[in-house]
Amino acid sequence: MIKEIIINSSTTQTRVAITEDGNLVDFFVDYPENRRMVGDIYLGKVARVLPGIKAAFIDIGMKHDAFLHFSDIGARTQQFQDMLGEDDEVDDEEDDDLSSKEGSPNIPVKEPPREIIDHNAIPKLHKGQEILIQITKEPVNNKGVRVTSSVSLPGRFCVLLPFDNKVGISKKISEFKERRRLRHIARGILPNNFGLIIRTVAKNQPEESLKEDLKNLMDTWEKIQSTIKSETPPSLIYQDLNTTSSVIRDLFTTDISKVFIDSRKLFKQIKNYVEVVQPNLADKIELFKSNNSIFDAFKIEEQIKTLMGRRVSLPSGGYLIIDHTEAMVVIDVNSGRYAKSKEQELNSLKTDLESAREICRQLRLRDIGGIIVIDFIDLEDEKNRKKIYDELRKEFRKDRAKVSVLPMSDFGVVQITRQRIRQNIMQAMKEVCPYCLGTGLLTKHSHLVYNIEDWIKRFKTKSKERSIIAKCHPVLASKLKEGKIKTFFRLRFKYGIRLKIEEDESMPLGQVKFFSRKTLKELTDDVN
Repeated sequence: MIKEIIINSSTTQTRVAITEDGNLVDFFVDYPENRRMVGDIYLGKVARVLPGIKAAFIDIGMKHDAFLHFSDIGARTQQFQDMLGEDDEVDDEEDDDLSSKEGSPNIPVKEPPREIIDHNAIPKLHKGQEILIQITKEPVNNKGVRVTSSVSLPGRFCVLLPFDNKVGISKKISEFKERRRLRHIARGILPNNFGLIIRTVAKNQPEESLKEDLKNLMDTWEKIQSTIKSETPPSLIYQDLNTTSSVIRDLFTTDISKVFIDSRKLFKQIKNYVEVVQPNLADKIELFKSNNSIFDAFKIEEQIKTLMGRRVSLPSGGYLIIDHTEAMVVIDVNSGRYAKSKEQELNSLKTDLESAREICRQLRLRDIGGIIVIDFIDLEDEKNRKKIYDELRKEFRKDRAKVSVLPMSDFGVVQITRQRIRQNIMQAMKEVCPYCLGTGLLTKHSHLVYNIEDWIKRFKTKSKERSIIAKCHPVLASKLKEGKIKTFFRLRFKYGIRLKIEEDESMPLGQVKFFSRKTLKELTDDVN
């Protein structure tokens, strides 16, 4: 299998695509106005402690306060507080479970399992208290970032855990001798009162490489400590790598065949970084030289277009419909064509299996998290329903996000939860339509006229004013002026008022506001 990383850089954004045999399997976008925040460390101040929901809100200078659940307050919090001058050891070397989550540019590498904490107990937090926290989830819609008080610093080969004594080895490294070798190296190079997670890319790496990576992380931690002393909350103490750099750090492994970059400046930056941390991979980085778009050359642009569509086609002729709601994402599977009754079960199974594979791919590509409900084509045979469940579980093993799947119900519905770290790709790349306000629907012209007439009728009974301005979008204004006898002329004659239409491009398409022609005061809300 040929696995490649293709990086397209422009003045407004940087896009990173990961392909397997030419098929897009991962896609990331860096925006100046929407930078990656996972991994950033802040010195914050406790704004509120709410025992009822077992959480505290931390002021870190953003629009919404950060959300700190009591379960994210680790055993090392007191030592971080001591470092800040606040008043008032773990020795576990069991392997951490990083089998499928480690190495993602969206998901921070998790520390080894902490000692058991009583989450019903209220932590010693009080309003106004300074606290060092790290972002684990980016803001989604009207929700602020989610944070943890257990700070960790990811590097190329390892993750540094300040004030911890644990040593963890990624479960993706399965060979017993290699695990023992890496554990021995970690114990030998690790300073006192620090923990370490050995990442998958450290497999077969010499001790010198791990030492150098640890040295860089220790230097970073010393800078963080010195920065804390000179800052007052809320303030950003440490900013993690952007999406592009984190992809190279976390996902550029020996199984990557090539890395193609169309920016000379970015090419030099990445090349220099890789030559320092893993020089044997430097030759795999190439500068793409062509007048054509790099994403067009690798046929990625056409695959990205499917990420924006509501409908996704399947090889057999079926298709998926993906709808986003406030509470969940709903996916409907359709066969797309009629199947004879004697082949119905077989055709339905084929379409459902294709759908299961494509749905797993789409969830990864679109970075969809939260609750996902899938309505598969009904299957009569319990064995066939089990096949769909098994296929979903097999495909989700490729996903770095944490995923839970429930078996198919008798109604052909499968429920999934997928770890949400940041906004999905649709939320990141699209804005709410100013006309339909995100509903995808516009009010019919006839109903808008009815609403205007109803307002005038009720306003006339409450006010003696007979000279009104109606402001609306130019498209609606043109419709009101259509026909031999214009709609607004009929309204003027029927109700005996002077009605003037004014165009306002800033207004939503289905909205009308009324103003007094004498005082210019808005009258819209005067009628209930």
